[in-house]
Amino acid sequence: MATDALLPLSAVTDHLRIVGQNYVGMRTIPIDHIVGSVDRSVDFDRFFRPRKRGDLNDRLKALRQAFRDRPMPPISVYEASELYFVADGHHRVALARQDGGEFIDAEVTALHLSHSFDANVDMLQLVHTEQHRQFEEHTGLLVHHPEATIEFSRPIGYAELTEIIDAHAYELSAKHGALVPMAEATADWYESSYLPGLAAIQATALPRIFSFKTPSDTYLWTFYKLRELRTYDRSADWPAAAAARASEPVQRSHVETARRERRTPLPTRTN
Repeated sequence: MATDALLPLSAVTDHLRIVGQNYVGMRTIPIDHIVGSVDRSVDFDRFFRPRKRGDLNDRLKALRQAFRDRPMPPISVYEASELYFVADGHHRVALARQDGGEFIDAEVTALHLSHSFDANVDMLQLVHTEQHRQFEEHTGLLVHHPEATIEFSRPIGYAELTEIIDAHAYELSAKHGALVPMAEATADWYESSYLPGLAAIQATALPRIFSFKTPSDTYLWTFYKLRELRTYDRSADWPAAAAARASEPVQRSHVETARRERRTPLPTRTN
């Protein structure tokens, strides 16, 4: 999404869970806090300048004429994290912007979302946050290890790690002859694989060489090397895999891609 684009409300609510909403009523809101739209994101940019000449500009001229001697009616907005998304009144916002207005009257409906965000949020961060949330919910990681922090630089890492944990849960259940609850299987994976893997990685130059990666990125990358080594040497261990990865060259394109696409999950709302 372009940096000057209005943020579609659906892009937020599709990825961040709505946990409640309430009608706030009439408020005077800062125009600079209006960052998105319910359904007109393609018509205006983030500063409510019409993206197309013609009809929209004609509409603004007509609106200016109609309300030259009287106040405009309030717009209608949704509020989330103290930012606003216009449901009705896009042209009124555009006109107020053109006139240098700082505030505008609005009927406000507040949305309470699972995470907080600011005006700099982009689609990749929204997707990242959703994948991170789904990973924690599916695995139950925080049930037995609330201190655990697993974050990837790219959203795809969560899906890949989920597959690894699912396979571990299956193997653990087969070993016990009974279904092991997911949270317990995840805790076993965390203690028997993730922590030993990180310890082996820390003992090498990997954290320094691949400083553009998160610890979870490096774990996943080293896990795949360990799996490769064990195809011909069942005794291969984490130190061997970490050492093998540390000896591999760093590709410049890999660094640039990782830094360009790296995001962190949005913070979870605490109230």
